[in-house]
Amino acid sequence: MAAVLERTPSAPGFWRSPVRGVRFTAVLGLVLLAGITLLFVTGLLSYAAYNPDLARVNDKTPDKGLLGFYLFPWPTRPHWLYRLTQGLHVTVGIVLVPVLLAKLWSVVPKLFALPPARSVGHALERVSLLLLVGGALFEFVTGLLDIQLEYLFPGSFYPLHFYGAWVFFAAFLAHAALRVPTAVRVLREGGLRGNPADDPLASPAPAEPTLSRRGALAMVGAGSLVLFVTSAGRSFDGPLRELAALTPHGAADPGTGPNGFQINKTAASVGVTPADTGEGWWLTVSGPAGDLRFTRAQLLAMDLSSAALPIACVEGWSTSDQWWRGVRLRDLAALAGYPHSPPGVLVESAQRRGAFRRAALRDNQVRDPRSLLALQVNGEDLSPDHGYPARVIVPAAPGVLNTKWVTRLTFGAL
Repeated sequence: MAAVLERTPSAPGFWRSPVRGVRFTAVLGLVLLAGITLLFVTGLLSYAAYNPDLARVNDKTPDKGLLGFYLFPWPTRPHWLYRLTQGLHVTVGIVLVPVLLAKLWSVVPKLFALPPARSVGHALERVSLLLLVGGALFEFVTGLLDIQLEYLFPGSFYPLHFYGAWVFFAAFLAHAALRVPTAVRVLREGGLRGNPADDPLASPAPAEPTLSRRGALAMVGAGSLVLFVTSAGRSFDGPLRELAALTPHGAADPGTGPNGFQINKTAASVGVTPADTGEGWWLTVSGPAGDLRFTRAQLLAMDLSSAALPIACVEGWSTSDQWWRGVRLRDLAALAGYPHSPPGVLVESAQRRGAFRRAALRDNQVRDPRSLLALQVNGEDLSPDHGYPARVIVPAAPGVLNTKWVTRLTFGAL
């Protein structure tokens, strides 16, 4: 029996890589500490950008309780704010994948250590590690599937990712409180060197080294760099945009011309037909002045304004600034009966299926002079897939709140 146990993963000699060690793990752990903290903060900012306290149509996390605490009214300046925060969230998440996998590999012998619990405290620590590892894998896997447009889990991504993030981050904080002081002390005392006899993660019978610990860290860094180069361009302008080969909304734009920039959902995919947007289309504007109806020709005859704004999606991709032209939302609010202090607005779309057929915008978003009911982009009429005959475009708002195929604006209904 003893001979059999020596060949199982629970035996210390089973794991023979000379790379494992507390200093190697400590370096990876501190990188994850900084990176995951940034992910959590930018995730909370993304949640705030949806204005979750404004209307239930904006918040897809039912029964969130205290976990859905409200941060602050999401601003409209700078206009690239959501593009930056969500671009960082997704890009850093992708870049951390090799670091996370290396960290899990470095401590995998502990997973099989016997006995599984030496005391009540040790048992609680093992449970927290289960939540930590399981939460990390769940958050990274679901996030990666979502940005690759291959989300396969049952249930909506939004609430699952939301609740999973809180479970994971609670376990992460507990683990960090226990391990960060040790990690800092280990690195201060010996860098990546040390006495293997004093190292609880080092193999007692290591195999012949084929790679140093510094070399292993370099490989992890190289993997993260490759992922950065081949994915960051989906979120930021510059030469990296042409290299974003690993993302569905990367280098290739859908066509050329004024409407040749990224589209997430097409008219056909959400059930919008030419009959919904043709000659019979009109916009209903509601408020104290009653229900007002405008054809597209009547909207084009109003005072039009222009604004250079990007589209930034929760999935991390974004466009460059596009030149939008249309009627200011605050001017439409004045027609609806709010000439001085326009309130928020409920926006409704001709979209028949899919999320965010309706969306709510806050009063500060309506007041911003760059917030438009856009009729044209880059000098031409909107294409059907970009929201013809009219769409909303608001600075710094998540892409799903820039509603396409708008049929109704109800001011003061929130």
